Formats: sequence, C-alpha cells, structure tokens
Amino acid sequence: MQPQGSLVDSIRSGAAVLGIEFGSTRIKASLIAADTTPLASGSHAWENQLKDGVWTYDVRDVWQGLAACYAALVQDVAARYSLELGSVAAMGFSGMMHGYVALDREGKLLVPFRTWRNNITGKACAELTPLLDFAVPERWSIAHLYQSILEEQPHVPQIARLTTLAGYVHFKLTGEHQLGVGEASGVFPIDPGTGGWDAARMGKFDELIAPRKLGWKLADILPRVLPAGHRAGRLTAEGAKLLDPTGRLPPGIPLCPPEGDAGTGMVATNAVRPRSGNVSAGTSVFAMIVLEKNLSRIHEGIDIVVTPDGKPVAMAHSNNGSSDLDAWIALFGQVGRALGVELRLPELYEKLLPLAVQGDPDAGGLLSINYVSGEHVTGFTEGRPLFVRNQDGKFTLENFVRAMLYASLCAMRTGMNVLTEKEGVVIEEIRGHGGFFKGGDTGQRMMAAALGVPVSIPSTAGEGGAWGMAVLAAYMLRADAHQSLPDYLDLHISKRIGEPVQPDPRDVKGFAEFFARHTKGLAIEREAVKALE
Repeated sequence: MQPQGSLVDSIRSGAAVLGIEFGSTRIKASLIAADTTPLASGSHAWENQLKDGVWTYDVRDVWQGLAACYAALVQDVAARYSLELGSVAAMGFSGMMHGYVALDREGKLLVPFRTWRNNITGKACAELTPLLDFAVPERWSIAHLYQSILEEQPHVPQIARLTTLAGYVHFKLTGEHQLGVGEASGVFPIDPGTGGWDAARMGKFDELIAPRKLGWKLADILPRVLPAGHRAGRLTAEGAKLLDPTGRLPPGIPLCPPEGDAGTGMVATNAVRPRSGNVSAGTSVFAMIVLEKNLSRIHEGIDIVVTPDGKPVAMAHSNNGSSDLDAWIALFGQVGRALGVELRLPELYEKLLPLAVQGDPDAGGLLSINYVSGEHVTGFTEGRPLFVRNQDGKFTLENFVRAMLYASLCAMRTGMNVLTEKEGVVIEEIRGHGGFFKGGDTGQRMMAAALGVPVSIPSTAGEGGAWGMAVLAAYMLRADAHQSLPDYLDLHISKRIGEPVQPDPRDVKGFAEFFARHTKGLAIEREAVKALE
C-alpha cells in the first residue's frame, strides 16, 4: 500500500483509476491508485420495477444514478483529501450481466431495458438449447432476443445494436459498441479458441431466423468482443457530461472493455485460474468455478461463461439472494421506530446477522423460501417469498435469521450439486464478496456450511465489483503488455486475501437438513404462485 502522501499525489496528478458498477440495488464507484489501493468511493441507491410483467430500470434512472454516484465519489475525495477530483488515468464500467438492451440506429432504446431477473424466455430457451448444443439460460440476451422474435414484437426489425447494461453505458460514453469477453459470454456463446463470438453457432441462429426476413444477422447487431487489457475507446465530450454534468471531468480518458458483475467478482477475488472459484452473494447469488476441462454434457442449471481473459467458467446462478432478507431487516427497523428506537440499516445488519451463528445448525426446523422473482434453476418463472414453520419449530430470532441466510444460498447450492456430483468438479476453496459477507464472519460461516469448503474473503470485499472494475482499468495501463491477468492479480491482490473460515461439521449437517426441507417446501411455493396472482 502506498503512503498517504503518494495517494494524494496520484489523485492530484490524475493518475488514479476509476471503476463504476451498476449493481441491482446500488450504483457504486471506486477510485484506486495504480497499485489497486482503494482511495475513495461513492454510491447511489436505485431499485428495479416490475412493469407490465417485466423487471426493468427506467433509462432516466441510469443516467441520473450515474451522475449521482460520480458526484458522491467527488464528495468523498474532497472529504478525505481536501482535493477536487479533476481527471483520472483510465476508467471502466460494469453492470448486471445478461438482460436485453435493444437500440435503433440512433442509439435509442427500442423497448425498456429487460434485466437478468426476468424469467420470460422459456420457449426461446427450449428451442435454442438443442439448436446450439449449449445450455441457454432464460436471462441471457440471446434468449430475450429470440423470445422477442417468436412473439413478433414490432421493435425487432429496427434493432441496430444489441447489448447489455454495461455495454449500453460504455456505448453512450464512448460511441463504441463493444463488450469485454466475460460480459459477452452472457450474451451469446464464446468460441474459446478465438476469444470471439462462436461463428458456427451464430450461423445456426441466423439460419433459424432467416425465413422471417428481419433485415439483419447477429454479426450486424452484436458488439465487438475484447479481452481484458485492451483499450476500448475514449470518453467523449458528450459522455463526460453524462458522467459529470458539472463539466469538470475532461473528455479523452481511455476506457477498458465493459465487463459484467461476474467478471468483476472473479477479478476482485483473484479467482481467474483453473480450479479457483468465487461466490458473489447479494441480491443474486452465483458461484463461479474456472474449469480445467469442458463439462461432459449440457446442464440447463449451469451457465458456461468465461473469465475476463477468456477462460471457460461454470456458473451456478440463482436469481434470488438477499432481497427477502433485506425486506425483513427493513421491517425490523420499522419495529424499532414504532418502539422509539431509531437504527440505521447498517446498524441493523451489524446487530442482527451475527445472531444466526447462535441459532440451531438446521435453523430450528424453520423454513424460508426467498423467491422474490422466478428461479430458473428450480423451475420457477415467478416467485412468492414465504416463511413457514411447524408448531414445534424453534421459533427464535436467531433461528429466523439463520433460516433467512440459508435460504439465500439454496438455489445456488442446487446448481453446485450438479458440478460436484455429476461432473466431479473439485473445489478446494471459495472466495466470497458482496453484501452477504459484510459484518464479521457470519456470511463466511453460512457459506462454508452451504458448500462444505473453506471460504476466504479479500480485505477489499466490501469495495465490491466497482473495485474489481477499477482493477481491470488499471490492468489496461500495466507497464508490461505481456503480463497475464492472473499474474497481475497475483501480484496486486493475493496479499489481500484473508485466512479462510473452515466449514463446521455441525453447520454442514445442519444446512443439509435445511436444504432438504427447502427442497420439499418448493411444493408450497408452487401453490403460492398459483394462489397469489
């Protein structure tokens, strides 16, 4: 870590590097030094909305949120260092992977942004998976595109560009229609040999839609794919105004390829080499295992994506993570206010989450099903959050909190079982990041119980994906152009990985019992979806 004086100098001289990530509930900015030391941060809260049966964010919230997030970063720099943030050496943008951003020739949205949370593309996936000989998840961009084609949605012939949220922001700030390879791998399959779109599978898709005479082929509308370390355009004057409406930020700053939150999570945890793995736990939960070899067959519950430098990764993804837990924590805050006690949300998390460690290993027989939205890995297109207990269940606050935390991990565990039991994938250790791991070792203990492996946390885990994105931007500026991403991360990040928390055999057994109860309880969830329109 650099001394304070040199950190100040790096900001003053414009040598710092900026990363911004559009997460599910927060847009966060991270400013780092050249050696990846965190310098300052800023954030802006935002929320998705369910409109006409589609999970979306209003495009105005994208730009207002981006400007507010950057303004918060500027304020943090001023508060910490008594400096006005002028320029930076490089920047990069990340966002929630997948989803559907369809643009016309002028770069305008043709339909509202459709997020990863939507499970409305089942028919498209059922056709694409056998056609492409590749498991196409419902949240992938190509699934949304083909579903729109099947439904003959009127915007489809007007599509000039198809991208993701990160790609859309990058395009608006630079004028470049590009994606990092990790983010691209959640749009359409990547050919690991070339590091670009899989040409053979693109041909099959084009042949499939040819009779519809839409006026474009996939190659016409998909972004250019770039690996980590490449330059991906410069900030335009118009882009600088979107990011900083005050006009202080100059144009011309180089940008690295835009990445997804999965890629920034791999970077932030230094999990980009084969047999390494990480789990990002927040609004959604997904585990990423870098593969030594290809899987033996297609598994519809497992995504095959790639690292930001193009190595194959198996992803066990669940749509539903902490959203239901967050709602309960907010409710407890309302209870406190009703009793005359005002506690901020961070204080509530700090006081309540550690209670889970004091609960029974199986959460006392309680059952939580946290499906705010659909869950593809267990076959749900919609969700209804549930809490259920038997009359003789041990209904304590400690068990309640443990049940909530356990429930956040069950869908992800379903996918991980496929990898470990059916494919024999070996996981030696998992590195975690995201809001699930804030506040002591509670999150690590619960994750270790769920996966049965040691769980370590980088000291920068609280910085999240925005910091990982900033690291990718810093990697673009590395002095040695031949230095690989894994070697770069080993040099700068390995020393920040903390000692792992080992799985407690009692917790592992307790989670297994809760997981079995949760699996049976999905029958209740199916009836709740039917009963509560």
